[in-house]
Amino acid sequence: MHPQFGQLMAQATALTRAGDLTGAMDAIATALHRGPASAAPSQQATDGVLDVIDVVARVVEDDAPMPAMRPAADGVAQFVSGRYDHRAGARDYRLFIPATRAEPPRALIVMLHGCTQNPDDFATGTRMNALGAEHHALVLYPAQTRQANAQGCWNWFKHNHQGRERGEPALLADMARHIAASHGVDPAHIYVAGLSAGGAMAAILAATHPDVFAAAGVHSGLPAGAARDLPGALAAMQGQGADGAGPRPRSSVPMIVFHGDADTTVHPSNGERVCQAHGGTAVSVEEQRGLEVGSRSCTRRLHKDAQGRVVMEQWRVHGAGHAWSGGDPAGSYADARGPDASAEMLRFFLQR
Repeated sequence: MHPQFGQLMAQATALTRAGDLTGAMDAIATALHRGPASAAPSQQATDGVLDVIDVVARVVEDDAPMPAMRPAADGVAQFVSGRYDHRAGARDYRLFIPATRAEPPRALIVMLHGCTQNPDDFATGTRMNALGAEHHALVLYPAQTRQANAQGCWNWFKHNHQGRERGEPALLADMARHIAASHGVDPAHIYVAGLSAGGAMAAILAATHPDVFAAAGVHSGLPAGAARDLPGALAAMQGQGADGAGPRPRSSVPMIVFHGDADTTVHPSNGERVCQAHGGTAVSVEEQRGLEVGSRSCTRRLHKDAQGRVVMEQWRVHGAGHAWSGGDPAGSYADARGPDASAEMLRFFLQR
């Protein structure tokens, strides 16, 4: 990363607002220790947008081949590797399988990593496998490829990855259905959660596939339809440009949202916008301020429908930046000080 990363990203935003997309791409490329994007034909541009949408905290290499899937072992939890082929492309994945019991796993949790992360890193940072073991749930970590996105981001900001029948939403929903069916999971108990770009993709999946995902978790993410190109993505990440993104898909899928109010990568206002976009059946809000969870103060809002059921749970973590709350710092983008987002999300999912 360039030592003047923040300054270069601010310059990129200013150039984008001025309409100088090439200059903005040059600034981003320089910030990431590459030469200017205009100096040579870009191998990172697809559909006219540069695939760099998140701050690089620590690059975790995902180009090494994944270990081969191990045969099942009775009574032993496993973390196996696999590959799913789809008309929208093939993706590797990691899958946590809890120890064998007489009954099938009670749920499937799909976990979508952020930019520069990979499934193993994300599993470490979120500690979700330990919760999967405790609650007898499968945990699926799809892996984005660097061929599909140079920084390993899910392509939430591209118009061709925001609909039901094509692109990454179709691929991820079909992968989830396949894994659930293969392991005997009730299709009514499939859930999705993600961080940052992964959180934005989780919001898209809640909007495009409410028949697949019974609930969703968005951590430090953005609402579905927040952007359709690079300028829109940069603006949305800074909490701007909401009116210019066009019509946004809405969903009544129950959702839990986490966002740190000191997040300088994805502006905290995006947490509010996620709730506005996905809390369609909410008629009242109960706010709990000053919650002390871990070593951070939080505000939690419970959005309830006419029957008093919680359809949206919103956590604003005070003083937290762009990182998974309550996570293991051995993983990237993880903040151990806050409330345990993984535990709260799994609680929310299993209550549905």
